[in-house]
Amino acid sequence: MSYQFITNATLPTRHGEFDIHVFENKDGQEHVMLTLGLPVVDSDVISTEDGKQASSQCAIPLVRIHSECLTGDAFGSLKCDCGPQLNAAMQAIQDNGCGAILYLRQEGRGIGLTNKIRAYALQDQGHDTLDANLMLGLPADARIYDMCGPMLAHVGVKEVRLITNNPDKVAYLMDHGINVVERVPLVVGVNDMNADYLATKRDRMGHLLDKEIYTAAHLNK
Repeated sequence: MSYQFITNATLPTRHGEFDIHVFENKDGQEHVMLTLGLPVVDSDVISTEDGKQASSQCAIPLVRIHSECLTGDAFGSLKCDCGPQLNAAMQAIQDNGCGAILYLRQEGRGIGLTNKIRAYALQDQGHDTLDANLMLGLPADARIYDMCGPMLAHVGVKEVRLITNNPDKVAYLMDHGINVVERVPLVVGVNDMNADYLATKRDRMGHLLDKEIYTAAHLNK
């Protein structure tokens, strides 16, 4: 599948100024990349198989792959840590002076907003996030990352310091020609409302999270 660069502009934010780039796949789905200190090296259609590469202004940029979360990113939901993760990553990149946020439009781990809210209703009944998806006949995680290579190629990035707790993201980039020289943990937004959610990510989905921090009892100490 190919992804086409559409347009870009500057984007002032509370964390500082970024360049915002919009990409679109052949089905019309849009994805966004925020960058700092990374020049555009190619504005043509880029294939996931033969994306062009070039050197960037910084040796190894700080990069966050962030899947869209309307409830967390926009509404400040306490059910997850997505909003705090996005804001912390944006600030970390500003502090670093160079990097990118790959904002992928795959709500609810790829199941869409409506199914995500249906899963929320099951979670309200006591089911964890993984079982809620499975009870709806949906995959535990339907996200894909095939757009990451072309987006990074657009700004000439071949090596990254990846901000993530998810080893699957590291493995995907490494398998597709992007060298992850460092995994940068991101532990923010922990609260009593999402402690079980984070524990599920740790215990059932393989996320690299501390064994002690994600309990309500610990948070209340």
